Amino acid sequence: MADAPKTNDSDQYQRATRLTFLFLVIYLIVQHFYAVQPQKLSYTAFKEQVATGQIKKISIKNETISGELLSPAAGTTDQPATFKVIIPPVDDTDLMPLLEEYEVEIEAEPTEMSVVMQVLLGIVPWLLLLAFFVYSSRLMQKRLGGGGASGGMFGFSRSKARRHAQETIHIGFDDVAGLDHAKQDLREIVDFLKNPDKYRSIGAKLPRGLLLMGAPGTGKTLLAKATAGEAGVPFFSISGSEFIEMFVGVGASRVRDMFEQARKEAPSIIFIDEIDSVGRVRGTGMGGGNDEQEQTLNQILAEMDGFEEDEAVLVLAATNRPDVLDPALLRPGRFDRKLVLELPEMAARQTILEVHTRKVPLTDEHCLKDIAARTVGMSGADLENLVNEAALRAARDNRERVSPEDFEYARDRVVLGSEREEVLGEEEKARIAYHEAGHGITAFRMKHSDRLRKISVIPRGRALGITEQMPEEDRHNFTQEYLEEKISIMLGGRLAEQLIYGDVSTGAADDLKQATLLARRMVSQWGMSEALGSVSFPQSEEHPFLGRDIAQPRNFSEDTLKRIDREVVALVKKCEAVTATLLQENLSDLKQLAQALLEHETLVEEDIVRLLAPPALNDNSK
Repeated sequence: MADAPKTNDSDQYQRATRLTFLFLVIYLIVQHFYAVQPQKLSYTAFKEQVATGQIKKISIKNETISGELLSPAAGTTDQPATFKVIIPPVDDTDLMPLLEEYEVEIEAEPTEMSVVMQVLLGIVPWLLLLAFFVYSSRLMQKRLGGGGASGGMFGFSRSKARRHAQETIHIGFDDVAGLDHAKQDLREIVDFLKNPDKYRSIGAKLPRGLLLMGAPGTGKTLLAKATAGEAGVPFFSISGSEFIEMFVGVGASRVRDMFEQARKEAPSIIFIDEIDSVGRVRGTGMGGGNDEQEQTLNQILAEMDGFEEDEAVLVLAATNRPDVLDPALLRPGRFDRKLVLELPEMAARQTILEVHTRKVPLTDEHCLKDIAARTVGMSGADLENLVNEAALRAARDNRERVSPEDFEYARDRVVLGSEREEVLGEEEKARIAYHEAGHGITAFRMKHSDRLRKISVIPRGRALGITEQMPEEDRHNFTQEYLEEKISIMLGGRLAEQLIYGDVSTGAADDLKQATLLARRMVSQWGMSEALGSVSFPQSEEHPFLGRDIAQPRNFSEDTLKRIDREVVALVKKCEAVTATLLQENLSDLKQLAQALLEHETLVEEDIVRLLAPPALNDNSK
């Protein structure tokens, strides 16, 4: 049965706020008219005004006389026309004859009305405010988890997990491109949920939990939903951060409530997204940890241990930070299986593009293979965004089909950033051209470097120019020679500036940072230093507050650290010398390439090959 539609609490809250505000405005307006104070006259001045014929009508209420002046009071130009007089507590036998002599009309007002108005104006606004407070409290109770005895104070303890009915999940494994190894493991889980007796008959048990690990955008959440869609069971989804509140114990109560609901509707699936926000290593960080987070984690562990053998409740969790998870969460009996979702390979990328272009008309149905080859390192989410950006460009140009040029535009936009309309001076633009030409020449002449796809001096994103390389195929292992050439390419821009202008600029700041980081990894982690040998000296580069202890032990001495620093500097200088020699030998090509960039601003692979006429043995001439 589909979930019943819920009242929009936000709209109710806004309507109540507007209504209360309207009542308060009306109250203030009424109070203003009743509370306006007229000009106060002394009793003597009042009798003088009567004697001069300035008063023709008065109203007497209690011990107060009020009325209107026919003209402003003597000696004033801005005196209000109304007045008010307090009758002194002394019998004045001359007042009534004076009023009769000058034909002043006398009107008496009852006192009961003023009392009623005083009560109404004094009590009604407070009643309205009280009603608004009561309504707001009940609304807040609903928004924080519902009411009733089971909800605890303001319903904080109620689970925030969203229940998706079977018929509301419209995706399956066929809608998830790639990830074949993960889907194979999950199909076994789905089969168990559908046919539990088949497995129980031979003593097999349903895994308690399954952890999906992978970089952002690799399809963890989508795969969890597809599992629920294939199994046809109730699906409870929640983010790890939704367990945590400012009150200690709330998260643990919400965990208990969520698991209780899942047990009632078993077979069912619980999906906890970003579990690292609640499942971090206990006792870490300043102060020894967070009591609320640790209590919540302890309750998750207890609930997963408390499953009965015949309870078909599967816990799926997703994270892109498995390194910060508590070991107790990962042991068998809790998360029995762990699936690593890698970035898609070329074939998987093509399949993902085909899925996302099902409703996108293309001018060339065969272009997706080439696009897949040019999107190395992109996740499934990146590819979805790529298709959308291409479709947006076609729609902006009032075209009914998406062309390969749209995909190329979208790829540059996603990978490199949007073009910036920034006006550069001739001298600065020339320096940028030589900088990018230095990268380009080095990348083009290196033996093992990736293919040079594009060079541009058009500012994109945060960069003033770009030199783009693209590998021929997906790679997972890199040789020392390849990495040294990569450092040389990073240094090519700065050295080209030095060669042409005799000095360097700040434009190579990011190049130097990336080159130094790569060199340090080669020396300290990958054993690519003859002086240090085949030894790893890992150094944490993560922020200390991400889940690990602040003071991480270092298993090598200060002297070793200094040797590592010396080796890093020596490696960078070695690559720098190689690049400097290469640029000096190709100085004419460097100038030619820079001039072409100044003239055309962007050069693609074909332009570069035609311009530089590489040797036949150069790998980049393919």
